[in-house]
Amino acid sequence: MRENLRAARKAKGMTQQAMADYLGIGLRHYQKIEYADLNGSFEVWDALEDLLGVHQRTLRAIANNRPGLKENR
Repeated sequence: MRENLRAARKAKGMTQQAMADYLGIGLRHYQKIEYADLNGSFEVWDALEDLLGVHQRTLRAIANNRPGLKENR
C-alpha cells in the first residue's frame, strides 16, 4: 500500500471517490493506484502532486517495499 498517498489524501479530507472524480478516473482505478496494484500514468501522478502538495516520489513510495533493510544495517 502507498501509505504516503493514503495519508496525504486523508489530510486533505478527501475520499477515494473524490480523488477518482478529481482525476477523471474510476474509483476502482484509483484504489488500485493507492493499493499499489497499478502504477498510474504520469498525468495522474502530476495531478496528485499538484492537488496534495507532496512530491510524487514521496506519494509513490510503497510501504514495506524493501523488507529486511533494517536487518542489513
